[in-house]
Amino acid sequence: MLIIPAIDLRGGKVVRLFQGKFDRQKVYSGDPVKVAKHWARQGAQFLHIVDLDGALNGTPKNLKAVKEISAKVGVPFEFGGGVRSIEMISKLLELGAQRVVLGTRAASDAAFLKRAKKKFGEKIIISIDAKEGKVLTRGWNLRSAKTALDFASEIKKAGFNQLIYTDISRDGTLSGPNIKGIKELLVETGLKVIASGGVSGLEDLAKLKKLEKKGVIAVIVGKALYEGRFTLGEALKISYPAS
Repeated sequence: MLIIPAIDLRGGKVVRLFQGKFDRQKVYSGDPVKVAKHWARQGAQFLHIVDLDGALNGTPKNLKAVKEISAKVGVPFEFGGGVRSIEMISKLLELGAQRVVLGTRAASDAAFLKRAKKKFGEKIIISIDAKEGKVLTRGWNLRSAKTALDFASEIKKAGFNQLIYTDISRDGTLSGPNIKGIKELLVETGLKVIASGGVSGLEDLAKLKKLEKKGVIAVIVGKALYEGRFTLGEALKISYPAS
């Protein structure tokens, strides 16, 4: 089970939001490259970078930071936030992203979802951002009638075998992940899941680790790491216990 540190960007700074609310933001650093290097030194094998300005405005705004992380850090990363065109996916892959995360456009345009999968294959991954079981889009401001399970079924039908699942009501709250929602996705879809949102301590990672055989392949961790609830090294010991 991979542990993936999150780097959320807004205005060129590393921040965390509370439940995806842009008016409840905490700044952790003004230097995204420094943060990325820190996670690399701690043993990160992969990074999850989100452009919050992009998610809100519909096109990525923090590409300068992406270029610098790609050039100076040397850890593979995925990037999401405002990616709503084939051209932007191509641009991000050229900038060095190993994988591009799609959310809003994929949730609202099934034809685009299929086209992106055909062109880019495993270089893209779909993120289901949900609250109370319903999909949220456009910077988590628009609540869809579509359920997380509905969207997951569409993702599977389009040929994907994994997804990112974030419970926005838990994200940035340190209140624990939505284990019930994660289990439901695993059982109902058979897709592999990267879990995100709510991790508060090592005990939460242990709970998710127990779901590894059922399909939880990774966990994205943000606020708990930034607040020092545990170190990345401690998390990795749970993720990859010594034999």
